[in-house]
Amino acid sequence: MCLITFAWQVHPRWRLLLAGNRDEFHARPSAPLSRWNDARIVGGRDLEAGGTWLGVTPTGRCCVVTNVRDPRDPQHGVSRGLLATDYLTGTDDAVEHAQKLVATASSYRPFNLLTFDVEHGFYISNRPSSRAQLIDPGVHGLSNADFNTPWPKTRALMQRLQAWMDAGHEVDFAPLFRALADERQAPDELLPDTGVGVERERWLSSAFIRGEAYGTRASTIVAMGYDGKGLIIERRFGPNGHFEGESELSIST
Repeated sequence: MCLITFAWQVHPRWRLLLAGNRDEFHARPSAPLSRWNDARIVGGRDLEAGGTWLGVTPTGRCCVVTNVRDPRDPQHGVSRGLLATDYLTGTDDAVEHAQKLVATASSYRPFNLLTFDVEHGFYISNRPSSRAQLIDPGVHGLSNADFNTPWPKTRALMQRLQAWMDAGHEVDFAPLFRALADERQAPDELLPDTGVGVERERWLSSAFIRGEAYGTRASTIVAMGYDGKGLIIERRFGPNGHFEGESELSIST
């Protein structure tokens, strides 16, 4: 998952409303959104490492993981995907989990992690150092940099989520999927410099990334209500942005 915006404890119906794109190599094997047979997880599944990039549970948990874009930083350590699975299947609440993970975060590959339970949300990362930050109510964004770093696509997606809420929407998620499908690239003067070169920065600056070998694999919306009911919707894409299907599953505590 490489682009996320979410509203935490500010929507009148949804305790957590999250919209995000997962960008990945198309050759990496993945299973679509489903209820896992071997764990109380609802989400997609990375069939290479066995974890997930985004998942929820019937108990009201949600977890999302992204990498940190820095080609100079070696990708050594334990797989990031296991972070989400471990939180979703664990017994520690978000506060206890964050406190424990900070102590071992340096052993994982570079990561950003969002964890939510019914009361708290945390941003946890191990770059540039291991830390955990309690998430305040509001609209936030995350890509492959630090929490709320104002990359153009992150800022634009946050604005569109805020506009969706201001319009009074509750279950019409079409505007959010349109925002996730936006292929407009940022002007050069607004591009970040993450060490991948200007051509690649341009390509990666759109919300939806279209490519033969690498690109947006899934667009996902999670809506978890204060009443314990919710849903998760996933749209999947193949090489060059070819639409491959949509799934929707309910969540209920």
